[in-house]
Amino acid sequence: MNTDKHRWNGVMVRWTRECFMIDIQEKDGQVVFAVRVSPRASRDAIEGEHQGALKVRLTAPPVDDRANEALQRLLAERLKAPVSTVRIVAGEKSRTKRVSIAGMTRAQVAALLASHRARDAASEQKTRA
Repeated sequence: MNTDKHRWNGVMVRWTRECFMIDIQEKDGQVVFAVRVSPRASRDAIEGEHQGALKVRLTAPPVDDRANEALQRLLAERLKAPVSTVRIVAGEKSRTKRVSIAGMTRAQVAALLASHRARDAASEQKTRA
């Protein structure tokens, strides 16, 4: 099990990383979900979940909408959807955004998360071995 340990007021606190779930809303042939972006990262990657949002690292800087465009391209590539179907509906100037993808189902987005978790678990087992 993936667990983290942190000290809080002198008490060791432990929780699982899977405790946060991304709220994926499906409506009118599109899905809407929250994304937490970390711009100027060393690589473009989907890192899992962070406080109810999909955590994404982007190499693009947060200037001139370059990070937003990189986010749209990355999500479109990973979900095998056209870039034109990926829209940022809220939070264009914020790290936490609401993203809408037309023609996509909740199951397809959940499959992206499941594949990330499986890949994460496999790499963690390699590290331990």
